[in-house]
Amino acid sequence: MPAPLSSAPLDILQEVFGYTAFRGHQAAIVQQVIDGGDALVLMPTGGGKSLCYQIPAIARHRAGLGVAVVVSPLIALMQDQVGALEEAGVHAAFLNSSLDLEGVQHVERELLSGRLVTLYAAPERITHPRFLAMLDSLQERGKLSLFAIDEAHCVSQWGHDFREEYLQLGLLAERYPGVPRIALTATADEHTRADIVERLALHTAQTFISSFDRPNIRYTIVEKDNARAQLLRWLQDEHAGEAGIVYCQSRRKVEETAEWLQDQGIAALPYHAGLDAEVRRRHQDRFLREDALVMVATVAFGMGIDKPDVRFVAHLDLPKNIEGYYQETGRAGRDGEPAQAWMAYGLADVVNQRRMIDESTAEDEFKRLQRGKLDALLALCESLDCRRVRLLQYFGEERPEGWRCMNCDNCLEQPARWDATEAARMALSCIYRCHQHSGFGFGSGHLIDVLRGQSTEKTRQRGHEQLSTWGIGRDLSEAQWRGVIRQLIALGHVLSEGEYNTLALGESARAVLRGEVKIELREPKAPTPRGRRSRSGAGSSRSTAAPVLATLDAEGQARFAALKAWRAEVAREHNLPAYIVFTDATLRQMAEQAPTSLTELGQVSGVGAKKLEAYGRQILRVLDEQPQ
Repeated sequence: MPAPLSSAPLDILQEVFGYTAFRGHQAAIVQQVIDGGDALVLMPTGGGKSLCYQIPAIARHRAGLGVAVVVSPLIALMQDQVGALEEAGVHAAFLNSSLDLEGVQHVERELLSGRLVTLYAAPERITHPRFLAMLDSLQERGKLSLFAIDEAHCVSQWGHDFREEYLQLGLLAERYPGVPRIALTATADEHTRADIVERLALHTAQTFISSFDRPNIRYTIVEKDNARAQLLRWLQDEHAGEAGIVYCQSRRKVEETAEWLQDQGIAALPYHAGLDAEVRRRHQDRFLREDALVMVATVAFGMGIDKPDVRFVAHLDLPKNIEGYYQETGRAGRDGEPAQAWMAYGLADVVNQRRMIDESTAEDEFKRLQRGKLDALLALCESLDCRRVRLLQYFGEERPEGWRCMNCDNCLEQPARWDATEAARMALSCIYRCHQHSGFGFGSGHLIDVLRGQSTEKTRQRGHEQLSTWGIGRDLSEAQWRGVIRQLIALGHVLSEGEYNTLALGESARAVLRGEVKIELREPKAPTPRGRRSRSGAGSSRSTAAPVLATLDAEGQARFAALKAWRAEVAREHNLPAYIVFTDATLRQMAEQAPTSLTELGQVSGVGAKKLEAYGRQILRVLDEQPQ
């Protein structure tokens, strides 16, 4: 008769998941939930949030306490999590619209029988009367072990991804007061955290906040100078043959960019909410299963994407706020290997984002908060110091004064600075004079022409060549003036108004005109000649070339290639993404150590008991066939 399975968290971590130690707050979170307490968990993407509820679910099930119910917003995430748990020997299932009636009935029978360890379901399914009746039945028999609410920021209207269906989840506290609940998210500022606590009734929950730092991600933000060409150079120079995501603001831009990348020989697919559901499913499935695919997408794509080997995330348009930026860039490098976050940013981005806030139908208080969040993102873009320090400060994490991460563009190549105070005063004076002369405002392009003394049909028709500000900025380039105006808009000294984005003075412009505010900017880089590659245009020197192979010798690389080929066959047979079978990091360790016995193989990180039993002998055979 086999020995009873242990309910100790560390034993489960090693036996099921193949890891020997918890990271950060994981051990404390797991114990809190196992002991029946509630928890609010803020942990960065790739930090191991799933283990914080999966291990308590296993432990409480082994203790006879029944099934854990996980609230998840996306079908793809449910399917991947369930596939990974089943591979690890944990009985799990999901309920969503991808199942037919027979499939739903089978899962419900497994749920009510008590055999399931974990069930994943969407929030609207959780709060449906029929499903609540099943939960009531389980609760009456003491077979409802815990609730895990993933992507908990979706409950907050202050957050970056509010979902109305999450608002009903507060009923879980009322209806099942004795069942522990754990809410998890990767991004939440103070407003969002307070909203999560209030709406999910987590007033007595213990809060665990992990560091938001992702040191393996390199942050780079460049000024737009034909952003599409900049992106192509960067992809060709630094990420050829690697998987990544390119975010665009509009559906049209997504489709045009994906098609253009395909024309340049890069495997790319579009993804946005306007595509047919089956097309979206097929594209996402390909991205999860293929090694070198680029997904061009709106923010409709990404939440819950567990693919660990995404090597880059690029933004061709400015996100709405730092939470969105952090969440999206965090989809790179979940495996801990080097990854990059790259963004091209320009004057039009600032104008468009401010206009969307101003023209929305939201309440004034909401608009005020959104403007504040946009200002924080603009400050990150315009910063001359360490990007990571700015990013972490937003989430309340401080670093010592003068600390530098040495893994962002500003740390790796200190930007040249210039005192733009006098230039800012010139620009503000020009905006005022043009408006005073004509009785209405003008866009940035016209104002730059006036400042530089560039005679055009429009400057002649408007009589602006007679203004006192005509040509006072001849000494500055067009790029420098774009930078000045962009910064003035970012700081609120200049407002962008109306359908045509005409510029007007903000309330704080007076202080700048009086010389009471110093404006310091980065020196813009010279435009890169078309068709010519440049480190300054594309980003910093390549840091992500085949990161998994970096520590392997020639024999190790051969073993790694053979293991990947074997893994691909297994993944196809099981209809799973390859990383669910084993991650690249686990394969690399196998290739490095070249174990020759099941005992040695069982010591490799990520090899649990079920996988060792299922695949151990196959892996040893693959390794034995490689030259030593």
